[in-house]
Amino acid sequence: MAEAHQAVGFRPSLTSDGGEAELSAPVLQEIYVSGLRSWKRHLSRFWNDFLTGVFPASPLSWLFLFSAIQLAWFLQLDPSLGLMEKIKELLPDWGGQHHRLRGVLAAALFASCLWGALILTLHIALRLLLSYHGWLLEPHGAMSSPTKTWLALVRIFSGRHPMLFSYQRSLPRQPVPSVQDTVRKYLESVRPVLSDEDFDWTAGLAQEFLKLQASLLQWYLRLKSWWASNYVSDWWEEFVYLRSRNSLMVNSNYYMMDFLYVTPTPVQAARAGNAVHALLLYRHRLNRQEILPTLLMGMRPLCSAQYEKIFNTTRIPGIQKDHIRHLRDSRHVAVFHRGRFFRVGTHSQSGLLSPRALEQQFQRILDDPSPACPHEEHLAALTAAPRDMWAQVRRSLKTRAGDALEAVEGAAFFVSLDSEPAGLAREDPAASLDAYAHALLAGRGHDRWFDKSFSLMVFSNGKLGLSVEHSWADCPISGHMWEFTLATECFHLGYSADGHCKGHPDPSLPHPQRLHWDLPDKIHLSISLALRGAKTLSGNIDCHVFPFSHFGKSFIKRCHLSSDSFIQMALQLAHFRDRGQFCLTYESTMTRLFLEGRTETVRSCTREACNFDPQCLALFRVAVDKHQALLKAAMSGQGVDRHLFALYIVSQFLHLQSPFLDQVHSEQWQLATSQIPVQQVHLFDVHNYPDYVSSGGGFGPADDHGYGVSYIFMGDDTITFHISSKKSSTKTDSHRLGQHIEDALLDVASLFQEGQRLKRGCRGLGQDDSGHRCGSLPCHTRGSRAPTTSANF
Repeated sequence: MAEAHQAVGFRPSLTSDGGEAELSAPVLQEIYVSGLRSWKRHLSRFWNDFLTGVFPASPLSWLFLFSAIQLAWFLQLDPSLGLMEKIKELLPDWGGQHHRLRGVLAAALFASCLWGALILTLHIALRLLLSYHGWLLEPHGAMSSPTKTWLALVRIFSGRHPMLFSYQRSLPRQPVPSVQDTVRKYLESVRPVLSDEDFDWTAGLAQEFLKLQASLLQWYLRLKSWWASNYVSDWWEEFVYLRSRNSLMVNSNYYMMDFLYVTPTPVQAARAGNAVHALLLYRHRLNRQEILPTLLMGMRPLCSAQYEKIFNTTRIPGIQKDHIRHLRDSRHVAVFHRGRFFRVGTHSQSGLLSPRALEQQFQRILDDPSPACPHEEHLAALTAAPRDMWAQVRRSLKTRAGDALEAVEGAAFFVSLDSEPAGLAREDPAASLDAYAHALLAGRGHDRWFDKSFSLMVFSNGKLGLSVEHSWADCPISGHMWEFTLATECFHLGYSADGHCKGHPDPSLPHPQRLHWDLPDKIHLSISLALRGAKTLSGNIDCHVFPFSHFGKSFIKRCHLSSDSFIQMALQLAHFRDRGQFCLTYESTMTRLFLEGRTETVRSCTREACNFDPQCLALFRVAVDKHQALLKAAMSGQGVDRHLFALYIVSQFLHLQSPFLDQVHSEQWQLATSQIPVQQVHLFDVHNYPDYVSSGGGFGPADDHGYGVSYIFMGDDTITFHISSKKSSTKTDSHRLGQHIEDALLDVASLFQEGQRLKRGCRGLGQDDSGHRCGSLPCHTRGSRAPTTSANF
């Protein structure tokens, strides 16, 4: 998602003043530090690792094994084949009366060793099984005999009732691809967008790189892959996110929307109370590891490491780089309303506050008539400022207003009670949705704390939304939390008939604590500058959201195609019609098949996509198959961009100049795309309550003259698109691209519909001789639209 913007143009070898930064350290030292970070993380969660590390066994299995050995010993059988007698001889001699105790200790030690060996064997076997990715490369909808056998073995070795982190010790490490394959795939990806002269020049740089530098850089990456948990993820987090000096607003953050067509209650405080309670219930389940790990095909586990930092997390600004501060617990949330900050406790002596008690606290804030102090109203704009500037100001702020700053940064998350309504309005649905997206992505520039892992936005009419900081985790993690929150606060917690949270208020609760900021004069100017910059960024972003309801996932499945590939090819057609040319396209996919994996880029603009003609079904299927192959390769660790990124970082450590890697690093992504996954379908009843589904979210464009496009499949028959661009660009228009996307989807669907008509021998698009409806599209989309052709399609 938003990492596409951050991945472009980062300058890893320079400080803010242009001097050499920490990258002058030897690369071996940096690899050592990477491994050290991995081991420190493992030690910090030792107890949880123990509980989940013995999975698929359990601590009780040791007791069972020990009891079995003792029973065999009582029956004068020796299952250890003499090993326990050897162990007894090594134990200290405490006298004859302790002979029985020595026997028990010997049995316990033997049981522990045997139990550990069995668990280690299970882990190794499961890791070897999970290293198999042949199932990804098989044709859509087909499953070979080896894959069926693999699935059966995974089922046997995976155990039952896993906890969130149960599979972490068994996940394979992300492999380092062959550098020759990566360069070949890169050249293949840029061929459609380069002239013959430019391509020949790039190919020459690539060959020079392979000849002179590739083997040395690859050696260091392989060394790191053996030592650290993941050869790329920690560098990705540091150099793409934490070392970026740009504003987080629009450039890095992304947003998640509420239900599109319904608002469970118009009472702002009630919606905030239920939502905050649901979020804290999710945190409780997270702490107890009661959240089930995500499984592909219902069997293949994904890495769960990113879940650890959802709550109690803040990105702290630094002069050269930021760092992520994560607390083990926090029993309050920070709340912003009309320029004022409050600390609201979330727990009492009896535990988590009820939704009704939280509603009462939020209502007290809404009813508080006290005005904001001078400059306090716009203080949060500092978190939208360039990071170096914010880091310098924060030092003064910490000295003069340390308690208030700690209350915000140490909160479980940030809550903004907005004074304006948002969401879909019947009077002007298109403009209202666009304004809703803009309010979540950028807002006023001073109404949320952009450093927090996420900010919950609650509007005056009860509409919700999230603004998420990107460095700590990727969209599927926050999306999983958001699905649980929406389903829980609406279906499980619910509201009374008058729109309030269920239950009774608690008058004994102390009022929310107003935070007071002692702002020195020198900070006033910084706040004004930050606010001006934030308003400029906010005013320049053009957001457009539209639900496409002509058809959805069910129709695409009936075409026997991947839903994601179908949309990506339609996006290529739409972008070509919008700009008259093809461009490098960034599609984010996950690499969580591997330990601590994050994302990889699918370069969706392929030669096959460019050759697609909207009047030829065969060419469309070829383009879709190519996209599927690229997507599966990226998911299985054989992508292009993360490998080239890691090679570039190593070259900077070694002070090796590579024109080829510099060329790769300078690329611009004029079309950045991402699908918002729906991960917990069981939480929503889309058949009886079709409007109660998440409408996804969006992010800013990766390039000043490009687009950011995300999409989500809402149920079976709707696809919601979120498009962003810069108003300052004369080349882009979010609404114009939205219209091209709609036309492209209908044209491609008409192509399949025509193929279906010819296959069945129909007289027309609507019915065959028996009156049977042969088309898969709704009636209002048929027969009225002819495919639109273009030069290269």
